[in-house]
Amino acid sequence: MKDFFESKELLVDCVEQLEESKVLELANQALDQGMNPLALINLIIEGMNRVGKRYECKDYYIADLIMAGIIFREVLGLNKISSYSRNYYKNKSGKVLIGTVKDDIHDIGKEIFRALLETHGFEVIDLGVDVPGEVFVKKAQEHQPHIIGLSGVLSSTLDQMKQVVDAFTRAGLREQVKIIAGANYLNAHGCSYIGADGYATEASKGVEICLEWMNLSGRMGEASHD
Repeated sequence: MKDFFESKELLVDCVEQLEESKVLELANQALDQGMNPLALINLIIEGMNRVGKRYECKDYYIADLIMAGIIFREVLGLNKISSYSRNYYKNKSGKVLIGTVKDDIHDIGKEIFRALLETHGFEVIDLGVDVPGEVFVKKAQEHQPHIIGLSGVLSSTLDQMKQVVDAFTRAGLREQVKIIAGANYLNAHGCSYIGADGYATEASKGVEICLEWMNLSGRMGEASHD
């Protein structure tokens, strides 16, 4: 049991230290030994959160965040994880359009949110970073999502998030979608200012909100236990 907990901590540490090959080696070992893919993803997220904190403390730079994102995507691409995401739900839980808003190029929080959404059966359209409001609207018209996810790290993105919501209102689409905003600095007052339907400071909480919305709408996917 001690070895098991030590190996989990080692995996988290390797993510934090951006040791790409070691992370992939340990992740494959954990999956081969029967670790649930979602549990593994949560360990990787714990390491990603540590990377984010080191960035906030100025120990890491943008290049380090990019490297963390690369490692994260590589883990998500492992066969046992990607097949889990594809097969756990008979039907998709819903469709979510996400992006980091204009004037912000950070994507670590968005990447974590996207991964958790996909492992919970959502179809996700990721617009990337530095996305203006008109692009959110255009892509929403194209893909017809149930939920719009707005991500931001910089406190200045509060106004950019509001501009996205306003763009949906001007386009006559505001009542057709739920909008969730995600940022560490957000609170209920900021959410009200933006005009979003909900907010989250952690990706896992954001997924809970999206699942609740889909349950209330009666469009939730059915889990497969075959």
